Amino acid sequence: MTRLPEGFIPTRHRVNERVQNMLGRLHRLMPGIEQPDDARWREIGVAFMEGDPAMDTLLAAMRRHGMRSARAQFDQALVHGIDAVPDAIPELREFIVSMATPPAWLDTGRVERGAALFRRCGMSALNVGRDVALMGGYQASAFNRTLILTGALQKGATRRLAETSQWVLDCTAEGGLAPYSAGWRSTLKVRFIHALVRQSVAAREDWDMEAWGLPVNQPDMAATLYGSLTVQALGARMMGVPQSRRERDDLAHLTRYVGWLIGVDERWLADTEEAAAAQLMQLLMSLTNPDETSRMMAQPLAREPLEREYRNLAFLRSRFEYAKHLSISRAFLGAEAMERLGLPSGVLPWYPLATFPVTLARHAVSRALPGGRNRMTRRGRAAQETHVRSLTMDRDAVIGESVTAR
Repeated sequence: MTRLPEGFIPTRHRVNERVQNMLGRLHRLMPGIEQPDDARWREIGVAFMEGDPAMDTLLAAMRRHGMRSARAQFDQALVHGIDAVPDAIPELREFIVSMATPPAWLDTGRVERGAALFRRCGMSALNVGRDVALMGGYQASAFNRTLILTGALQKGATRRLAETSQWVLDCTAEGGLAPYSAGWRSTLKVRFIHALVRQSVAAREDWDMEAWGLPVNQPDMAATLYGSLTVQALGARMMGVPQSRRERDDLAHLTRYVGWLIGVDERWLADTEEAAAAQLMQLLMSLTNPDETSRMMAQPLAREPLEREYRNLAFLRSRFEYAKHLSISRAFLGAEAMERLGLPSGVLPWYPLATFPVTLARHAVSRALPGGRNRMTRRGRAAQETHVRSLTMDRDAVIGESVTAR
């Protein structure tokens, strides 16, 4: 691995003028979203060389003690607790105990309310996650290179999409982020995989550290975190799902806790929707630098509905899903971004326009009826779970299966 001086800033850190102009427009609507000053801009650049010290240290210890047995201890501790692993290596015991001890700022009531909002957003959230956050995120070319080197292209877009969606559903399940629950376990498993990828990709001769920085670095992880949760709920709101300011801030609190679990430094975490949006937009000023890898990643995701298995009416359903997802991407990302991603820019945003009044009316009626909000939350989660099962044809999505890193 190339040794670089402390405070080194990779050449990938440069201003994307389109995002900079967007920040200026958003500042007029939300004053809390503003351009980063010189100190903040440099801080973002330096963070491209920063990984996850706690997990990177644990991974090194696991390798020293023997990865096969240490990995078995890690998996057992995630499910049964560290006390169920009497011979656990000291570094693993320390790590699990620290992760099972919630930070002082955590408000579990806010976490549960934020999770309920996400569930109530139903398929609107998952569609935005796929067609806006994930698709738009492929404009971050350096992060694409990490995915490509881990074999993500060869494993296929459907599997990658299923894994990401399952992790989000685990995190937003009722009680899902309590220690040793599904979301808690999944998040720490993702964190471990991030460390494996960071180490294996950084050691490759074809990884340009001076240009791209450390693989799976702090800004990359933070932006992915916000795209996975905050952007989905914000997009669902724009798709017709009513949300209160308190609910949106509670989801930001949930996102902050997931970020804490997954190894994102507190500097990049936020506790309100506006602060989360400000963090994301400032990061995107540097992250959004599309190149040929953007098309390599975006086009398979766009074609994914055409290659997915369907139980019936496969020809019609595949083409409807393909057109639907392109229309959502076009509505949120715009024609220029579609072109940069190698997608048809002439697509009309018909699906969001057609479904917005229907979605809004359904939620408005439900809110007027006794117990309606809870019913919408249950229906929304049922739709999300059904969708993820459809991606895997009822086979459980395995977190990390689409990544090749040892």
